[in-house]
Amino acid sequence: MPSAEAKLKKNRCANCFDCPSCMHTLSTRATNIPAPLPDDPAKTTMKKAYYLACGFCRWTSRDVGMADKSVASGGWQEPENLHTQKINKLLEYYHQLAQREKIERDRKKLVRRRNYMPLAFSTHTIHVVDKYGLGTRLQRQRAGAPIITLAGPTLKEAEDHKEIKIEPAQASEEVEPLPEDYYTRPINLPEVTTLQQRLLQPDFQPISASQLYPRHKHLLIKRSLRCRKCEHNLSKPEFNPTSIKFKIQLVAVNYVPEVRILTIPNLRYMKESQVLLTLTNPVENLTHVTLLPCEESDPDDVYSTAKVLLPSKEIVLAGKDAAAEYDELAEPQDFHDDPDVVAFRKSNKVGVFIKVVPQRESGAVNVSFKLRYDFRNPPGAIRPADEGELSAEVIWLTQHVDLSLGPLAA
Repeated sequence: MPSAEAKLKKNRCANCFDCPSCMHTLSTRATNIPAPLPDDPAKTTMKKAYYLACGFCRWTSRDVGMADKSVASGGWQEPENLHTQKINKLLEYYHQLAQREKIERDRKKLVRRRNYMPLAFSTHTIHVVDKYGLGTRLQRQRAGAPIITLAGPTLKEAEDHKEIKIEPAQASEEVEPLPEDYYTRPINLPEVTTLQQRLLQPDFQPISASQLYPRHKHLLIKRSLRCRKCEHNLSKPEFNPTSIKFKIQLVAVNYVPEVRILTIPNLRYMKESQVLLTLTNPVENLTHVTLLPCEESDPDDVYSTAKVLLPSKEIVLAGKDAAAEYDELAEPQDFHDDPDVVAFRKSNKVGVFIKVVPQRESGAVNVSFKLRYDFRNPPGAIRPADEGELSAEVIWLTQHVDLSLGPLAA
């Protein structure tokens, strides 16, 4: 819906509800109930009735005494807040206060930005201003600036800006006493609301489960993400609100090989340990990956606390194929992997061994290295102006990788 309509409805949906018990989305259930015939009240007939039910915690609108409806949508009973009028008055008061502060700020800016000398208005000066139209020119210096008349606000403006008076709340010395059996009455936990359930309904803050009424569901929005450098759409949602797909997906995680830690041995100070990593190829074509150590003057290498020994050979990652795990007749590709470097290979994922030597006696073990891989510009991506047509070819990119391997073994 448009943003103005959403603001009018307080960013809540008029037809969808959340369960007040577990905040799961409520669904409308239909049932048949006996109803008397209008012609003969002694006879009954089955009539359809609808109520709200939660499929997760089994809460229903009948638990709080809400009447069933003859139609499936709209018209559900809502509790009335006794303080609605006072809350609306406070909102109007603070809205008026914010407008007054905004006008005051604009007036100070107007006074500060005057770049002309004040005119000493005499009879001759007024005649010159009127003759040559200087008054109109001075008014046009600030386009869109409010025109402040010397006669003051009009009658309509005075009615609109009528000051709203708020009576301050008075503290009461008398406190409502607690029931006599408050401390001796046994507590039935299913009938008492939790703190989260009360805070989700701040206008009522129900104490017992019999006071939990369904709440209108918050509206959801879809955000589009643009690149900060070229202003290209990285993630553009579909206009259809029921669709969860995105038109453009140029986010880096969809193209940079993913590095994950699979197994970590017992790490000890100044002793070499072998760590198993997994490299996953997110694109559909072959990707060549090389792991490189960080240089001594690398500004990105600030968290490393261990020395890392990386394989010198290039690692080839198979392309991503969504139907590969279901294709039993597909022949496995032979990449001639070195068993000292590659532990296993499955589809577009490869297990790689690296060796780590902790350099500190205590604390967490962190390693850093560079991931160099070949990248092909996807169709539809904006090419840099300096590269021109060459950007469609294979280019080599380098990413910095930081891995936290946990604390040293005792």
